[in-house]
Amino acid sequence: MSWSTPHAGWKSWWLVSFLGVFACARNVPEAVRGGEGAPEGAVVVLQGARLIDGNGGPPLEDATLVIEGETLRAVGPSAEVTVPSGAQVLDVKGRSVFPGLVADHSHLGVVDGTKSGSGHFTRENVLRQARQYEVYGVTTVMSLGFNTELFPKLQEELNAGAPKGADILGADRGLGVPDGAPPVGVGADQLYRPRTAEEARAAVRESASRRPALLKIWVDDFHHSVPVKMSPEVQAAIIDEAHQQGLRVAAHVYYLDDAKRLVREGVELLAHGIRDRPVDDELVREMKARGTWYVPTLGLDETFYIYAEAPEWMRTPFFQHAVQPALAAQFADPAWRAKALGDAKALARNRASVAMNLRNVKALHDAGVSIGFGTDSGANPLRIPGFAEHRELELMVQAGLTPLEALRHATRDAAALLKLDDRGTLAAGKRADFVLVEGNPAADILDTRRIVGVWHRGQRVSGGVEDLTP
Repeated sequence: MSWSTPHAGWKSWWLVSFLGVFACARNVPEAVRGGEGAPEGAVVVLQGARLIDGNGGPPLEDATLVIEGETLRAVGPSAEVTVPSGAQVLDVKGRSVFPGLVADHSHLGVVDGTKSGSGHFTRENVLRQARQYEVYGVTTVMSLGFNTELFPKLQEELNAGAPKGADILGADRGLGVPDGAPPVGVGADQLYRPRTAEEARAAVRESASRRPALLKIWVDDFHHSVPVKMSPEVQAAIIDEAHQQGLRVAAHVYYLDDAKRLVREGVELLAHGIRDRPVDDELVREMKARGTWYVPTLGLDETFYIYAEAPEWMRTPFFQHAVQPALAAQFADPAWRAKALGDAKALARNRASVAMNLRNVKALHDAGVSIGFGTDSGANPLRIPGFAEHRELELMVQAGLTPLEALRHATRDAAALLKLDDRGTLAAGKRADFVLVEGNPAADILDTRRIVGVWHRGQRVSGGVEDLTP
């Protein structure tokens, strides 16, 4: 059910529903409680799970996982896995496990409530967002630009497991265009805007001194909403200097022609889907020959209209626990909803962008291009951390991928993009980062939302989204 015009009862319903969801009793099955804060050296066993290991193959029914410390010590058929003496055994029959999701394209500390821009990259806000990702089963997050000098310390703390929250990686500030992209009001300490090739090289060297995992560039004109694109000279200088400094480059793109040029110049990641026209054989050949990654961010353009249409999933606790109160109030405002749907030209453009994005990711997937996983969550208030990643899985399936293919891109492949070989699949020796859900996501991708447990570094860090108050 959806409404294209403000519904008379929507505002009161939404506010009551939003407040009521936090009063609901926890409904985590007793059999899967435990494992949280297990003593150092304790062994925890999940027995009877349906195992989706992240490699894309059929699930293994009746699997057992043995967790010791941060590591999976054994994973396999229950009949073949020995349960260590003294282990804490959790009966999870009928439930499914899959690897913790890996977000290759998100942003931390850019938004708070309905606001975005400078001033939000604070310790409190970044840690809140990292915790939200973790509770939603996103255990590793790449913050792809806009990071301040606070980032390295927060990364050190989160990646050591205290406080709770997703592991984070960063792309330093990133490089945009004076009077151009990205059209966001972040501070000067969150983004470089070089005017010349020399300034660009200096900015890259300064970024490299902070040892980011990637370097981000914004090259296009955001649907002609900014007056200039990045000049070819600056773009080439950034890519060349980054490679000299041992950095891989991720590029914000929209247009096919920009994507082709960037791939030829050596960027390692197209960090958005191509949305102006269908991908062609030339791009496919170049990407495959060079090993260029593609992260489609399928839900990005949808966010400009979908909340105003009030789809049924906005009524679910899974969505509402991810929404801060100020944003919930905005969604409930009939005037905001009418405005979001009132520009017919923009609405048609955004719908067309989503459709083209779905078409292109299926074509590139079928062609064997390397595909990662990301949503641009956190870049503006409408791209909601944690929820956006599960919506992205749904959209990948709508594009024509199977649920297991979508999950493979969101786990094994997304980790490979970031060169993280200790996670992304569930096998002996890998990190114990995984999500436990009711149902079977291999049959219905929406079952990834039925979370009853998240394990991160071997610890049960959440029993579901009820653990979160935005």
